[in-house]
Amino acid sequence: MAKIFITGSADGLGQLAAKALLQQGHQVVLHARNAERGRKALKANPEAETVLIGDLSNMQDTIQLASQVNASGPFDVVIHNAGVYQGSAKDIFAVNTLAPYILTCLVQKPKRLIYLSSGMHLQGRANLDKFHPDNSSISYSDSKLHVLMLCKAVAQKWPDVYANALDPGWVPTKMGGRGAPDNLEKGFATQVWLSTSNDPQAKVSGRYFFHQKERPYNLAADDVHLQERFLDLCQEITGVSFPA
Repeated sequence: MAKIFITGSADGLGQLAAKALLQQGHQVVLHARNAERGRKALKANPEAETVLIGDLSNMQDTIQLASQVNASGPFDVVIHNAGVYQGSAKDIFAVNTLAPYILTCLVQKPKRLIYLSSGMHLQGRANLDKFHPDNSSISYSDSKLHVLMLCKAVAQKWPDVYANALDPGWVPTKMGGRGAPDNLEKGFATQVWLSTSNDPQAKVSGRYFFHQKERPYNLAADDVHLQERFLDLCQEITGVSFPA
């Protein structure tokens, strides 16, 4: 049995992944951005251990959330599921790019880290010259490339951790919309599989998956110079350094 923390698990794919993991008998701690959504999260998954509250669009809230996670841990798995699609550039940058960085740095190192990217990262650019917490013009596609860059950097720096990223597909959640064409169940199956499977194909690191299969990705994510500059800029903005 694994102990698992999932960001953004009040609804959508995070909620569904939590339900699947609870049905398998794992311990799951939920996350929501405010108390009202936290109550809804626990109502949807009453078997969860607890729900932690923190607004990932707020840097200080995210730092405080990391302390809550550590107080509730240690965790075997952390799933960085939370994301913003139709929001301001400032919120996209804060939630999609900076929050996973802060939590990765401050949360006690788990055995497995799973990052939700997107097929849209293929159109993204690192755009490191546009990093600014109050005036960012980072797009959603850019932010999902950042997620993959972070995953790749973690895989390189922490060889004792399985760190992987995935594209859940365009699925019919509140974010994806009712007309989304991809399979909803397959949208959360990969993160569940990467969290707990002893399949040799899941016990890897630095890989990018779609529906439990490795897929081609934006090769800019492999640029170690870009990764290091990305980490340096995140540290400058957040005041949080990547652990040695």
